[in-house]
Amino acid sequence: MPISTVLLFTTILSAQSTPMDIPKGDLPKSAHCVVCESDGQNHGMEKPVAGVLYQGKSYYFCNAKEVASFRKDPEAYMPPVLPRAMPAFDLNDLSGKRWNAPEFKGKTLLIDFWATWCVPCREVKPIVEKVRAKYAAKGFNVLSVSIDEKRSALDQFLVKHKFSGPVLHDTSQTWATWGVKSIPALFLVRDGQIVAQWRGKQSEKTLSAAVEKAL
Repeated sequence: MPISTVLLFTTILSAQSTPMDIPKGDLPKSAHCVVCESDGQNHGMEKPVAGVLYQGKSYYFCNAKEVASFRKDPEAYMPPVLPRAMPAFDLNDLSGKRWNAPEFKGKTLLIDFWATWCVPCREVKPIVEKVRAKYAAKGFNVLSVSIDEKRSALDQFLVKHKFSGPVLHDTSQTWATWGVKSIPALFLVRDGQIVAQWRGKQSEKTLSAAVEKAL
């Protein structure tokens, strides 16, 4: 194939805005599932059942139903740009303290979007609490942002479950502004910049390493 043709083909692929199916016969024997990785449920290398080409890169799936989710919003599964300026944030915690852009200046905070009905959120809570306790003396804090629709559900949950850091009720769909697709969604913010982010349950080791680097 002439070099000019190769360059043209590469340019077309890199500009491609619609995912194209990869033929079954061209699928690799094993690969990471892009949807599972994005949701924080990476199962390691496994045999893909489908794959697509998008903007010159190959993406694979362990479940055929995941292809439809990817096609609907491919950018939601792309690696995040880091660091980047945090989106708008202006909420009061349950004690009445206002958390907005000025409050983030010079601070390292973990924003945890969660809900009372979310099982993985409840599982990650003690892990996040341990990380907060480990670095609290250095000024690190965790903002636990509930996306529950009803305040009564949050209040009832807090009767039996205590949080060491501020708890906020997201009454203005801040989660949507931050591009949250699933919960728990964790964002590590340093001086108003998002420096790390995760979906799904994360280990104490992973979170601690990122916090240490940010402090």
